[in-house]
Amino acid sequence: MTSELERIKILESKVTQVVDYINKLLKENEKLKQQVKELKTEKKDFEDQVKRTDKLDEDLKRYAQDRKVMKEKIETILDQIDQVGI
Repeated sequence: MTSELERIKILESKVTQVVDYINKLLKENEKLKQQVKELKTEKKDFEDQVKRTDKLDEDLKRYAQDRKVMKEKIETILDQIDQVGI
């Protein structure tokens, strides 16, 4: 009888250990879920920032091209003024 009681106590102890381990894993899983959520948010923020940066880069290229065109037009006008002799 005593050995059966000891076996039950051992089993009870093991079950308690398993339950504790499961609880630990559940807490860890919640932390990981929160980290994944935060990382997804950060990823979206970075993607948005990349989009804004790309747009700014396109704008900068367009402005540089516009500047070049305007410079050429001004030079043409100045050449015409020089030819007139003003």
